[in-house]
Amino acid sequence: MKSDRRKFITSAAAGISSASIALTLGKFNHLNAQQTNQSDNKSPYGPLKPTADLTSGLSLLMLPEGFSYQTFGWTGEAMSDGRRTPSSHDGMGIIENRDGIFTLCRNHERGGLRDSFAAAQHTYDSKAPGGTTNLVFDGNAGKFISSRASLSGTVRNCAGGVTPWGTWLTCEETTVGTEETSEPQHAKTHGWIFEVPANGQGNPKPLKAMGRFVHEAIAVDPETSFVYETEDRGTSGLYRFRPNKAQRLHDGGTLEMLRVPGHPDLSKGVKAGAIYGDLEWVKIDDPELAHTPETDNSLGVYMQGRKKGGTNFNRLEGIWYYGGSMFFDSTSGGEAKAGQIWELNITENTLRLVFESPSKEVLNMPDNMAVSSRGGIIICEDCGITTVQSPQGIKRYFPRLHALSPEGEIHVFADNNAKIETPYKGIKGDFRGSEWTGAHFSPDGKWLFANIQTPGFTVAITGPWGKGYL
Repeated sequence: MKSDRRKFITSAAAGISSASIALTLGKFNHLNAQQTNQSDNKSPYGPLKPTADLTSGLSLLMLPEGFSYQTFGWTGEAMSDGRRTPSSHDGMGIIENRDGIFTLCRNHERGGLRDSFAAAQHTYDSKAPGGTTNLVFDGNAGKFISSRASLSGTVRNCAGGVTPWGTWLTCEETTVGTEETSEPQHAKTHGWIFEVPANGQGNPKPLKAMGRFVHEAIAVDPETSFVYETEDRGTSGLYRFRPNKAQRLHDGGTLEMLRVPGHPDLSKGVKAGAIYGDLEWVKIDDPELAHTPETDNSLGVYMQGRKKGGTNFNRLEGIWYYGGSMFFDSTSGGEAKAGQIWELNITENTLRLVFESPSKEVLNMPDNMAVSSRGGIIICEDCGITTVQSPQGIKRYFPRLHALSPEGEIHVFADNNAKIETPYKGIKGDFRGSEWTGAHFSPDGKWLFANIQTPGFTVAITGPWGKGYL
Protein backbone atom coordinates (compact mmCIF):
# COMPACT_ATOMS: atom_id res chain seq x y z
CA MET A 1 0.00 0.00 0.00
CA LYS A 2 1.42 3.38 -0.94
CA SER A 3 2.35 5.52 2.06
CA ASP A 4 0.32 8.73 2.52
CA ARG A 5 1.89 11.69 4.28
CA ARG A 6 -1.31 12.24 6.23
CA LYS A 7 -2.11 9.17 8.29
CA PHE A 8 -5.33 8.10 9.86
CA ILE A 9 -6.34 5.87 12.75
CA THR A 10 -9.65 4.23 13.49
CA SER A 11 -11.15 4.95 16.86
CA ALA A 12 -9.52 3.10 19.73
CA ALA A 13 -7.01 1.77 17.17
CA ALA A 14 -9.12 -1.32 16.80
CA GLY A 15 -11.52 -0.65 13.96
CA ILE A 16 -14.37 0.14 16.36
CA SER A 17 -15.58 2.90 14.05
CA SER A 18 -14.38 4.67 10.93
CA ALA A 19 -13.71 7.96 12.71
CA SER A 20 -10.28 9.26 11.75
CA ILE A 21 -7.83 11.66 13.27
CA ALA A 22 -5.83 14.26 11.48
CA LEU A 23 -2.38 13.65 12.85
CA THR A 24 0.11 14.83 10.25
CA LEU A 25 3.14 12.62 9.87
CA GLY A 26 5.09 15.54 8.50
CA LYS A 27 4.61 17.42 11.74
CA PHE A 28 5.85 14.50 13.77
CA ASN A 29 9.07 14.67 11.82
CA HIS A 30 9.74 17.94 13.68
CA LEU A 31 9.50 16.34 17.10
CA ASN A 32 13.20 15.67 17.19
CA ALA A 33 14.19 19.31 16.83
CA GLN A 34 12.09 20.40 19.79
CA GLN A 35 12.84 17.90 22.51
CA THR A 36 14.81 20.20 24.77
CA ASN A 37 13.46 20.88 28.25
CA GLN A 38 9.84 21.60 27.50
CA SER A 39 8.45 21.39 31.01
CA ASP A 40 7.77 25.17 31.01
CA ASN A 41 5.82 25.16 27.74
CA LYS A 42 2.33 26.49 28.18
CA SER A 43 -0.36 23.93 27.51
CA PRO A 44 -3.16 25.02 25.16
CA TYR A 45 -5.54 23.81 27.86
CA GLY A 46 -4.08 26.07 30.55
CA PRO A 47 -2.60 25.42 33.99
CA LEU A 48 -3.72 22.61 36.26
CA LYS A 49 -5.78 23.02 39.41
CA PRO A 50 -7.32 20.64 41.95
CA THR A 51 -10.60 19.42 40.46
CA ALA A 52 -13.39 17.73 42.40
CA ASP A 53 -14.66 14.33 41.32
CA LEU A 54 -18.35 14.54 40.36
CA THR A 55 -18.91 11.16 42.01
CA SER A 56 -17.16 11.47 45.38
CA GLY A 57 -16.57 15.19 45.72
CA LEU A 58 -12.87 14.49 46.36
CA SER A 59 -10.19 16.44 44.49
CA LEU A 60 -8.42 13.36 43.16
CA LEU A 61 -6.97 14.93 40.00
CA MET A 62 -5.33 18.15 38.85
CA LEU A 63 -6.90 19.22 35.55
CA PRO A 64 -7.11 22.34 33.37
CA GLU A 65 -9.99 24.78 33.79
CA GLY A 66 -13.24 23.59 32.21
CA PHE A 67 -12.54 19.86 32.51
CA SER A 68 -14.57 17.57 34.72
CA TYR A 69 -14.46 13.90 35.59
CA GLN A 70 -16.28 11.16 37.39
CA THR A 71 -14.92 8.04 39.04
CA PHE A 72 -16.26 4.50 39.08
CA GLY A 73 -15.04 0.95 39.48
CA TRP A 74 -13.32 1.55 42.81
CA THR A 75 -11.46 -1.34 44.42
CA GLY A 76 -13.83 -3.22 46.71
CA GLU A 77 -17.03 -1.87 45.15
CA ALA A 78 -19.73 -4.42 44.43
CA MET A 79 -19.97 -5.15 40.71
CA SER A 80 -23.17 -5.92 38.83
CA ASP A 81 -22.48 -9.66 39.09
CA GLY A 82 -22.26 -9.44 42.88
CA ARG A 83 -18.49 -9.82 43.03
CA ARG A 84 -16.14 -7.22 44.47
CA THR A 85 -14.06 -5.05 42.17
CA PRO A 86 -10.47 -6.33 42.28
CA SER A 87 -7.51 -4.04 42.93
CA SER A 88 -4.51 -2.91 40.89
CA HIS A 89 -6.22 -1.33 37.86
CA ASP A 90 -3.97 -1.33 34.79
CA GLY A 91 -4.29 -1.48 30.98
CA MET A 92 -7.73 -0.78 29.54
CA GLY A 93 -9.51 -0.24 26.23
CA ILE A 94 -12.89 0.06 24.53
CA ILE A 95 -13.82 -3.19 22.82
CA GLU A 96 -17.41 -2.39 21.84
CA ASN A 97 -19.27 0.75 20.81
CA ARG A 98 -23.06 0.47 20.59
CA ASP A 99 -24.14 3.96 19.50
CA GLY A 100 -22.18 5.63 22.25
CA ILE A 101 -22.58 2.89 24.83
CA PHE A 102 -19.00 1.74 25.42
CA THR A 103 -17.77 -1.56 26.80
CA LEU A 104 -14.33 -1.24 28.35
CA CYS A 105 -12.11 -4.12 29.39
CA ARG A 106 -9.82 -3.36 32.32
CA ASN A 107 -6.78 -5.29 33.54
CA HIS A 108 -5.95 -6.00 37.18
CA GLU A 109 -2.22 -6.45 37.80
CA ARG A 110 -2.44 -8.78 40.80
CA GLY A 111 0.05 -11.45 41.78
CA GLY A 112 0.78 -13.99 44.47
CA LEU A 113 -1.16 -17.07 45.51
CA ARG A 114 -4.70 -15.83 46.00
CA ASP A 115 -8.11 -16.89 44.78
CA SER A 116 -9.46 -16.10 41.34
CA PHE A 117 -12.10 -13.35 41.37
CA ALA A 118 -14.11 -14.73 38.42
CA ALA A 119 -16.47 -17.65 37.95
CA ALA A 120 -14.87 -21.07 37.48
CA GLN A 121 -15.69 -21.20 33.76
CA HIS A 122 -13.72 -17.96 33.27
CA THR A 123 -10.77 -18.95 35.48
CA TYR A 124 -7.44 -20.28 34.22
CA ASP A 125 -5.64 -21.00 37.52
CA SER A 126 -7.79 -21.02 40.67
CA LYS A 127 -4.91 -19.71 42.83
CA ALA A 128 -3.98 -16.79 40.62
CA PRO A 129 -5.68 -13.43 41.42
CA GLY A 130 -5.10 -11.38 38.26
CA GLY A 131 -7.52 -10.89 35.40
CA THR A 132 -9.97 -8.51 33.78
CA THR A 133 -13.27 -6.79 34.43
CA ASN A 134 -15.65 -5.45 31.80
CA LEU A 135 -17.33 -2.09 32.36
CA VAL A 136 -20.16 -0.39 30.47
CA PHE A 137 -20.29 3.40 30.22
CA ASP A 138 -22.99 5.47 28.50
CA GLY A 139 -21.05 8.14 26.68
CA ASN A 140 -24.20 9.96 25.61
CA ALA A 141 -25.55 10.41 29.13
CA GLY A 142 -22.12 10.48 30.77
CA LYS A 143 -23.07 7.68 33.11
CA PHE A 144 -21.45 4.49 34.36
CA ILE A 145 -23.85 1.56 33.87
CA SER A 146 -22.40 -1.77 34.97
CA SER A 147 -19.35 -3.96 35.59
CA ARG A 148 -18.56 -7.63 35.88
CA ALA A 149 -15.65 -10.03 36.20
CA SER A 150 -14.68 -11.35 32.76
CA LEU A 151 -11.49 -13.40 33.29
CA SER A 152 -9.28 -14.41 36.22
CA GLY A 153 -6.81 -17.04 37.35
CA THR A 154 -3.99 -15.11 35.70
CA VAL A 155 -1.00 -13.25 37.14
CA ARG A 156 0.07 -9.62 36.79
CA ASN A 157 -2.20 -8.61 33.93
CA CYS A 158 -0.32 -5.44 33.14
CA ALA A 159 -1.45 -4.18 29.76
CA GLY A 160 -2.71 -5.67 26.52
CA GLY A 161 -4.74 -4.10 23.75
CA VAL A 162 -7.90 -4.04 21.71
CA THR A 163 -8.38 -6.01 18.49
CA PRO A 164 -10.19 -4.85 15.33
CA TRP A 165 -12.68 -7.71 15.81
CA GLY A 166 -13.87 -6.40 19.18
CA THR A 167 -11.94 -8.28 21.85
CA TRP A 168 -9.31 -7.45 24.44
CA LEU A 169 -5.98 -9.27 24.62
CA THR A 170 -4.78 -9.29 28.22
CA CYS A 171 -1.09 -9.95 28.88
CA GLU A 172 0.70 -11.51 31.84
CA GLU A 173 3.83 -9.63 32.89
CA THR A 174 5.54 -12.62 34.49
CA THR A 175 6.74 -16.16 33.83
CA VAL A 176 5.91 -17.73 37.19
CA GLY A 177 4.48 -21.21 36.97
CA THR A 178 4.81 -24.84 37.92
CA GLU A 179 8.60 -24.99 37.86
CA GLU A 180 10.26 -25.83 41.18
CA THR A 181 12.25 -22.60 40.97
CA SER A 182 9.11 -20.51 40.48
CA GLU A 183 8.30 -18.13 43.33
CA PRO A 184 5.48 -18.50 44.02
CA GLN A 185 4.83 -21.92 42.52
CA HIS A 186 1.49 -22.09 40.72
CA ALA A 187 -0.71 -24.93 39.54
CA LYS A 188 -0.31 -23.77 35.94
CA THR A 189 2.30 -21.95 33.89
CA HIS A 190 2.02 -18.21 33.38
CA GLY A 191 3.43 -15.65 30.99
CA TRP A 192 0.66 -15.87 28.39
CA ILE A 193 -1.87 -13.78 26.49
CA PHE A 194 -5.63 -14.40 26.84
CA GLU A 195 -8.59 -13.12 24.81
CA VAL A 196 -11.67 -11.47 26.35
CA PRO A 197 -14.86 -10.60 24.39
CA ALA A 198 -17.27 -7.74 25.03
CA ASN A 199 -19.90 -10.04 26.54
CA GLY A 200 -17.58 -10.72 29.46
CA GLN A 201 -17.24 -14.44 28.78
CA GLY A 202 -13.45 -14.58 28.86
CA ASN A 203 -11.78 -17.66 27.40
CA PRO A 204 -9.36 -19.04 30.04
CA LYS A 205 -7.30 -20.83 27.39
CA PRO A 206 -3.88 -19.20 26.88
CA LEU A 207 -2.71 -18.22 23.41
CA LYS A 208 0.53 -20.16 23.74
CA ALA A 209 1.77 -19.59 20.19
CA MET A 210 2.02 -15.88 21.04
CA GLY A 211 4.86 -16.62 23.44
CA ARG A 212 5.62 -17.09 27.12
CA PHE A 213 7.60 -14.12 28.37
CA VAL A 214 7.25 -10.93 30.43
CA HIS A 215 4.50 -9.40 28.32
CA GLU A 216 3.38 -5.79 28.47
CA ALA A 217 1.10 -4.62 25.66
CA ILE A 218 -0.10 -5.45 22.16
CA ALA A 219 -1.49 -3.68 19.12
CA VAL A 220 -3.02 -5.19 16.00
CA ASP A 221 -2.54 -4.24 12.36
CA PRO A 222 -6.14 -4.30 11.05
CA GLU A 223 -4.95 -4.98 7.50
CA THR A 224 -3.24 -8.27 8.33
CA SER A 225 -4.36 -9.23 11.87
CA PHE A 226 -0.67 -9.35 12.80
CA VAL A 227 -0.23 -8.72 16.53
CA TYR A 228 2.74 -6.66 17.73
CA GLU A 229 3.86 -7.43 21.28
CA THR A 230 6.08 -5.56 23.74
CA GLU A 231 8.25 -7.02 26.50
CA ASP A 232 8.78 -5.21 29.81
CA ARG A 233 12.34 -6.10 30.85
CA GLY A 234 15.64 -4.26 30.92
CA THR A 235 16.58 -6.55 28.04
CA SER A 236 13.58 -6.75 25.76
CA GLY A 237 12.49 -7.28 22.20
CA LEU A 238 9.67 -6.19 19.94
CA TYR A 239 7.71 -9.18 18.68
CA ARG A 240 5.25 -9.87 15.87
CA PHE A 241 2.73 -12.70 15.82
CA ARG A 242 1.45 -13.79 12.41
CA PRO A 243 -1.73 -15.82 12.95
CA ASN A 244 -2.48 -18.77 10.71
CA LYS A 245 -5.98 -17.38 10.21
CA ALA A 246 -6.98 -13.72 10.40
CA GLN A 247 -8.89 -12.83 13.58
CA ARG A 248 -8.53 -16.40 14.89
CA LEU A 249 -5.61 -16.33 17.29
CA HIS A 250 -6.45 -19.68 18.89
CA ASP A 251 -5.63 -21.35 15.56
CA GLY A 252 -1.93 -20.69 16.11
CA GLY A 253 0.66 -18.81 14.14
CA THR A 254 4.30 -17.73 14.02
CA LEU A 255 6.09 -15.57 16.58
CA GLU A 256 8.98 -13.38 15.43
CA MET A 257 11.36 -10.78 16.89
CA LEU A 258 12.39 -7.52 15.23
CA ARG A 259 15.90 -7.37 13.81
CA VAL A 260 17.31 -4.01 12.77
CA PRO A 261 20.30 -4.96 10.58
CA GLY A 262 23.56 -3.59 11.96
CA HIS A 263 21.94 -2.34 15.16
CA PRO A 264 21.77 -5.01 17.86
CA ASP A 265 21.01 -2.50 20.65
CA LEU A 266 18.81 0.60 20.38
CA SER A 267 18.30 1.16 24.09
CA LYS A 268 20.56 4.24 24.01
CA GLY A 269 23.04 6.06 21.82
CA VAL A 270 20.44 6.82 19.15
CA LYS A 271 20.21 10.25 17.59
CA ALA A 272 16.71 11.70 17.67
CA GLY A 273 15.10 11.37 14.27
CA ALA A 274 17.25 8.43 13.24
CA ILE A 275 15.55 6.16 10.72
CA TYR A 276 16.44 2.52 10.13
CA GLY A 277 15.28 0.60 7.08
CA ASP A 278 15.26 -2.91 5.62
CA LEU A 279 13.86 -4.33 8.85
CA GLU A 280 13.76 -8.08 9.33
CA TRP A 281 11.84 -10.46 11.56
CA VAL A 282 13.52 -13.58 12.96
CA LYS A 283 11.47 -16.62 13.91
CA ILE A 284 11.14 -17.77 17.52
CA ASP A 285 11.39 -21.54 17.18
CA ASP A 286 9.97 -22.36 20.62
CA PRO A 287 7.58 -19.61 21.79
CA GLU A 288 6.67 -21.61 24.92
CA LEU A 289 10.24 -21.67 26.25
CA ALA A 290 10.06 -19.26 29.20
CA HIS A 291 13.67 -19.57 30.42
CA THR A 292 17.04 -20.36 28.97
CA PRO A 293 18.09 -23.93 29.89
CA GLU A 294 18.79 -24.59 33.58
CA THR A 295 17.77 -21.07 34.65
CA ASP A 296 14.65 -19.18 35.72
CA ASN A 297 15.65 -15.96 33.97
CA SER A 298 12.48 -15.38 31.87
CA LEU A 299 14.71 -14.98 28.81
CA GLY A 300 13.84 -18.11 26.86
CA VAL A 301 12.00 -16.31 24.07
CA TYR A 302 14.23 -13.24 24.09
CA MET A 303 17.48 -15.19 23.78
CA GLN A 304 16.15 -17.20 20.86
CA GLY A 305 15.61 -13.95 19.01
CA ARG A 306 18.91 -12.43 20.09
CA LYS A 307 20.87 -15.43 18.82
CA LYS A 308 19.40 -14.71 15.39
CA GLY A 309 20.29 -11.02 15.54
CA GLY A 310 17.15 -9.62 17.19
CA THR A 311 17.46 -6.02 18.40
CA ASN A 312 17.49 -5.11 22.09
CA PHE A 313 15.50 -2.29 23.74
CA ASN A 314 15.15 -1.16 27.36
CA ARG A 315 11.71 -2.03 28.76
CA LEU A 316 9.15 -1.82 25.97
CA GLU A 317 5.67 -0.99 27.27
CA GLY A 318 2.89 0.95 25.52
CA ILE A 319 2.08 0.35 21.85
CA TRP A 320 -0.62 1.82 19.58
CA TYR A 321 -1.53 1.17 15.95
CA TYR A 322 -1.77 4.35 13.90
CA GLY A 323 -2.57 4.37 10.20
CA GLY A 324 0.09 1.99 8.93
CA SER A 325 2.48 2.38 11.85
CA MET A 326 3.01 1.06 15.34
CA PHE A 327 3.96 3.72 17.88
CA PHE A 328 5.57 2.26 20.99
CA ASP A 329 7.61 3.44 23.94
CA SER A 330 10.74 2.28 25.69
CA THR A 331 10.13 3.14 29.33
CA SER A 332 13.78 3.36 30.39
CA GLY A 333 15.35 4.00 27.00
CA GLY A 334 17.57 6.89 26.01
CA GLU A 335 20.59 8.65 27.46
CA ALA A 336 18.63 9.92 30.48
CA LYS A 337 16.89 6.56 30.86
CA ALA A 338 13.67 8.59 30.96
CA GLY A 339 12.02 7.13 27.88
CA GLN A 340 11.90 6.90 24.10
CA ILE A 341 8.97 6.89 21.68
CA TRP A 342 9.41 4.96 18.44
CA GLU A 343 7.50 4.59 15.19
CA LEU A 344 7.57 1.28 13.32
CA ASN A 345 6.25 2.17 9.88
CA ILE A 346 4.76 -1.07 8.61
CA THR A 347 4.07 0.17 5.10
CA GLU A 348 7.60 1.53 4.58
CA ASN A 349 9.38 -1.10 6.71
CA THR A 350 11.27 1.52 8.72
CA LEU A 351 11.89 2.29 12.38
CA ARG A 352 12.27 5.88 13.60
CA LEU A 353 13.04 7.41 16.98
CA VAL A 354 10.22 9.94 17.26
CA PHE A 355 10.97 11.40 20.68
CA GLU A 356 13.48 10.93 23.49
CA SER A 357 12.99 12.50 26.89
CA PRO A 358 16.03 14.63 27.76
CA SER A 359 15.29 14.51 31.49
CA LYS A 360 12.96 12.99 34.04
CA GLU A 361 11.50 16.45 34.60
CA VAL A 362 10.18 16.52 31.04
CA LEU A 363 8.90 12.93 30.88
CA ASN A 364 9.78 10.07 33.20
CA MET A 365 9.16 6.45 32.21
CA PRO A 366 6.34 6.47 29.62
CA ASP A 367 4.00 3.50 29.86
CA ASN A 368 0.50 3.11 28.40
CA MET A 369 -0.10 5.43 25.45
CA ALA A 370 -2.88 6.25 22.98
CA VAL A 371 -3.64 8.63 20.13
CA SER A 372 -6.55 11.07 20.35
CA SER A 373 -9.11 11.97 17.71
CA ARG A 374 -7.48 15.41 17.41
CA GLY A 375 -3.97 14.21 16.73
CA GLY A 376 -2.16 14.22 20.05
CA ILE A 377 -0.62 11.35 21.95
CA ILE A 378 -1.59 10.79 25.58
CA ILE A 379 1.12 9.16 27.69
CA CYS A 380 0.92 7.62 31.17
CA GLU A 381 3.92 7.88 33.48
CA ASP A 382 5.01 4.86 35.53
CA CYS A 383 7.58 6.37 37.86
CA GLY A 384 6.33 6.88 41.39
CA ILE A 385 7.29 10.27 42.86
CA THR A 386 10.03 11.91 40.78
CA THR A 387 12.57 14.07 42.62
CA VAL A 388 14.61 16.49 40.49
CA GLN A 389 17.39 18.83 41.60
CA SER A 390 17.05 22.24 39.94
CA PRO A 391 18.64 25.70 40.43
CA GLN A 392 15.53 26.61 42.39
CA GLY A 393 15.93 23.62 44.68
CA ILE A 394 14.46 20.14 44.82
CA LYS A 395 11.28 19.59 42.84
CA ARG A 396 8.90 16.69 43.41
CA TYR A 397 6.60 15.43 40.68
CA PHE A 398 3.75 13.03 41.20
CA PRO A 399 2.93 10.70 38.26
CA ARG A 400 1.60 12.73 35.36
CA LEU A 401 -0.52 12.26 32.29
CA HIS A 402 1.39 13.85 29.41
CA ALA A 403 0.21 15.15 26.06
CA LEU A 404 2.53 15.14 23.05
CA SER A 405 1.43 17.48 20.26
CA PRO A 406 1.84 16.92 16.50
CA GLU A 407 4.29 19.85 16.57
CA GLY A 408 6.49 18.10 19.09
CA GLU A 409 5.64 19.98 22.27
CA ILE A 410 5.05 17.99 25.42
CA HIS A 411 2.73 19.23 28.15
CA VAL A 412 1.34 17.90 31.40
CA PHE A 413 -2.38 17.38 30.93
CA ALA A 414 -3.20 15.95 34.36
CA ASP A 415 -1.64 15.20 37.74
CA ASN A 416 -2.48 12.53 40.28
CA ASN A 417 -3.83 14.36 43.36
CA ALA A 418 -5.34 11.36 45.17
CA LYS A 419 -4.77 12.13 48.84
CA ILE A 420 -7.80 10.77 50.69
CA GLU A 421 -7.81 12.04 54.27
CA THR A 422 -11.36 11.03 55.19
CA PRO A 423 -12.18 7.39 54.37
CA TYR A 424 -14.14 6.93 51.15
CA LYS A 425 -15.46 3.45 50.39
CA GLY A 426 -13.18 2.26 53.17
CA ILE A 427 -10.11 3.79 51.51
CA LYS A 428 -7.79 6.30 53.15
CA GLY A 429 -4.23 7.37 52.41
CA ASP A 430 -1.89 9.34 50.18
CA PHE A 431 -1.90 7.74 46.72
CA ARG A 432 -0.34 10.60 44.75
CA GLY A 433 2.67 8.42 43.94
CA SER A 434 0.54 5.82 42.17
CA GLU A 435 0.82 5.46 38.42
CA TRP A 436 -1.64 6.40 35.70
CA THR A 437 -2.72 3.44 33.57
CA GLY A 438 -5.03 2.50 30.72
CA ALA A 439 -5.49 5.93 29.14
CA HIS A 440 -7.48 5.97 25.90
CA PHE A 441 -10.17 8.04 24.18
CA SER A 442 -13.73 7.22 23.22
CA PRO A 443 -14.41 6.92 19.47
CA ASP A 444 -16.15 10.32 19.39
CA GLY A 445 -13.24 11.99 21.17
CA LYS A 446 -15.47 13.24 23.98
CA TRP A 447 -14.20 11.06 26.81
CA LEU A 448 -10.74 10.19 28.09
CA PHE A 449 -10.76 7.05 30.22
CA ALA A 450 -7.87 6.20 32.55
CA ASN A 451 -7.05 4.58 35.89
CA ILE A 452 -5.14 5.42 39.02
CA GLN A 453 -3.70 2.01 39.83
CA THR A 454 -3.71 2.34 43.62
CA PRO A 455 -6.08 2.51 45.46
CA GLY A 456 -7.72 1.54 42.17
CA PHE A 457 -10.37 3.59 40.42
CA THR A 458 -11.33 4.51 36.86
CA VAL A 459 -11.92 8.06 35.64
CA ALA A 460 -13.91 9.42 32.70
CA ILE A 461 -12.66 12.92 31.83
CA THR A 462 -14.42 15.36 29.52
CA GLY A 463 -14.10 19.03 28.68
CA PRO A 464 -13.06 21.56 26.01
CA TRP A 465 -10.81 19.24 24.02
CA GLY A 466 -11.07 21.55 21.01
CA LYS A 467 -8.80 24.12 22.68
CA GLY A 468 -5.86 21.85 21.92
CA TYR A 469 -4.80 18.66 20.20
CA LEU A 470 -6.21 15.96 22.48
